[in-house]
Amino acid sequence: MREALRGLTTRGRSFLAAAVAAAVSALILGESDLLRVAVLLAVLPLLAAWYVGRSRYKLACTRSLEPGRAPVGSSARVILRLQNLSRLPTGTMLLEDRLPYALGSRPRVVLERLGAHQASSVAYTVRADVRGRYPIGPLMVRLTDPFGLCELTRSFPSVDRLTVIPQVFPLPRVRLAGEYAGTGESRARSVAVHGEDDAATREYRRGDDLRRVHWRSTARTGELMVRREEQPWESRATVVLDTRSYAHRGEGPTASFEWAVSAAASIAVHLRESGYKVRMVTGSGTDIDASEGGGEGLILDTLADVKADQDSDVSVLIEHVRRRNDGGLVIGLFGALTVAEAEMLSGLRGNGATCIGFAIDTGTWAPASSGTEAEREHAAAALALVRAGWRSVPVSHGETLAALWPSVARGSQGFAYRAAMAETVSGVIR
Repeated sequence: MREALRGLTTRGRSFLAAAVAAAVSALILGESDLLRVAVLLAVLPLLAAWYVGRSRYKLACTRSLEPGRAPVGSSARVILRLQNLSRLPTGTMLLEDRLPYALGSRPRVVLERLGAHQASSVAYTVRADVRGRYPIGPLMVRLTDPFGLCELTRSFPSVDRLTVIPQVFPLPRVRLAGEYAGTGESRARSVAVHGEDDAATREYRRGDDLRRVHWRSTARTGELMVRREEQPWESRATVVLDTRSYAHRGEGPTASFEWAVSAAASIAVHLRESGYKVRMVTGSGTDIDASEGGGEGLILDTLADVKADQDSDVSVLIEHVRRRNDGGLVIGLFGALTVAEAEMLSGLRGNGATCIGFAIDTGTWAPASSGTEAEREHAAAALALVRAGWRSVPVSHGETLAALWPSVARGSQGFAYRAAMAETVSGVIR
């Protein structure tokens, strides 16, 4: 009852104040009828508080998100389902779901009376323009009497999370440079199929099963030979994301870092759909092998949380990539680079890897006063990246990844043209 009295609304407290005023006036004026009015005004909020305080509803709540993983700028639908588990009907309830500021204001929904064991569903829509994981809940239920004199709040402890992932843009299918680089015993040989004598063999290694010994080849060569095991060919690709905060410009969803994150997600999803075993490495130390089932969701969830890091460094990024560098295709998305940093990236060209770098001209995102100096540095870094063995794709503000993607195709002249342009610009600026 004490909790219910504390839950009196402004209307209920006004009734009590009016009752006190009427009672004092009745005593001063000696009006018994006015005293009856005072008693009536006092009884109404007290009865309302007793009614709400004695209500012991048994409610069950479930929340579902459609979808649970939404791209930046899209909407998600939140569905609340409440069920009355008791035999007593409920009164009118006001539902309020707690939301972070990035998802908008708190939704308030009025739910009409629920009968015994009756269920009802309500829904609302949220929209996020910034990547991240956002908690939704807990749900607050406000119970009130029919006159609105008393109001109590109950909450459900459950909290769900909406994952806002970067936008993934479809990319045209092109024949990528380095698409045949990968692992497997069959990559540098052709197997003849004309007979057992021509079976593909190799030298015996300690631990090989003796049942794989090929005796005819052993007799012909004089060394113990075993049959090769056919291993499935697999194309590997590593997507590298530069997370240095000082290497990017702009703020919010239009920053150069957000362009890089969206491009990394689009490239990773595209490569997985093309049959690549994809690995994602970021400058902050994240290293994901997305070759297993559900790998696409793992990449998108990780990129939903990735942040620009002040402590990140190109040398640290290179070290992370080289830990498990199996060759194949390496695609990097880099912010502003110095010539020295671009030359350091030559260390990723081991194991016959084909390296493609998207060099983001961050000066076009937030032009500085020394625009000529920024252009000179970007041109020199792009040229150094090419000389380091990378295929450089300069990126300017307003360009889309889908338009730039065909330049990474095998046999494309885009790399040579852009490298020549970078060298020409660098020479002119000098």
